[in-house]
Amino acid sequence: MLKFLKLTAASLLVATPVFAEDFGLGRPALPDEIAAWDVDVLPDGRGLPEGRGNAIEGEAVFADACASCHGDFAYGVDNWPALAGGFDTLADKDPVKTVGSYWPYLSTVWDYVHRSMPFGAAQTLSEDDVYAIVAYILYSNDLVDDDFELSHENFGDFTMYNVDGFIVDDRAETEYASWRGEPCMTDCKDSVEITMRASVLNVTPEEEGAEETGEDQASAVVETEAEPAPVVAAVDPALVESGEKVFNKCKACHQLGEGAKNRSGPQLNGVMGRTFASVDGFKYSKVFQAAAEEGRVWDEAAMAEFLAKPRAYMKGTKMGFAGLKKDDDVVAVIAYLKSFGE
Repeated sequence: MLKFLKLTAASLLVATPVFAEDFGLGRPALPDEIAAWDVDVLPDGRGLPEGRGNAIEGEAVFADACASCHGDFAYGVDNWPALAGGFDTLADKDPVKTVGSYWPYLSTVWDYVHRSMPFGAAQTLSEDDVYAIVAYILYSNDLVDDDFELSHENFGDFTMYNVDGFIVDDRAETEYASWRGEPCMTDCKDSVEITMRASVLNVTPEEEGAEETGEDQASAVVETEAEPAPVVAAVDPALVESGEKVFNKCKACHQLGEGAKNRSGPQLNGVMGRTFASVDGFKYSKVFQAAAEEGRVWDEAAMAEFLAKPRAYMKGTKMGFAGLKKDDDVVAVIAYLKSFGE
């Protein structure tokens, strides 16, 4: 049997050159056939079809086609992914990777929505609808204003927040040689000296009651200094009205007014002046429970700092909202919140 297999293999090797140059199968693809498959969109906008849509139009389309999974304001529903928020979390242990915080190219967003969305009804959206949805996703991430119009003409000019967050993996050329050879085991450096204490680097916490050095105290001062919170102006109807518009970004998770109920976030009636994590029936994260035990209260300064950067102010919060980038928006939302009592 073994000899038979060897003879068969040899005979095949002899016969193969007869078919090597032309198998007589198929034909060259026609230009129209190639075009049907060549549908990818490049970062500079090449490959986009003509079309346009703004964030206001996109909100309505998003509500109909996308919100059931991704939430009214793109912050996700249950285990469906959030498309907005997560800014300044990529270095955290549990980063929030959204279109706004993580994706480096807008072309990937357009191409994915165009080819694969909405779930279960892929490729049913018109080109204009896709442009409008992508514009709305940008607006939900505070990357554009609500009247921003995205089109095939200005697409290549838009730069995403995390475009510089990716680098070419050049470790094969720059690093491999340094750790693939024989490791140094003795006299690897001319001298070894202590240049910094672990406690100053905040690696090892000081024991309770331990005396701080001047260097430690200086470090502590640097770590606790923060930018002053924006000052909330006197409440007036115009400011409250402005805050109501900004609060639209919060409605997907929080309710206000008569009959307000807890959703993925607690209801916010009477939140100003209320103790942290004190709404009955809502399951707060551990960091908020700890704040409640400390007796912390939502005053204007605390709320302003939280609204600007929630995950930085309350490390460990489950809220995925990135924060309000404009001080005027923060002031307006606080005025709006103050207009609702218990």
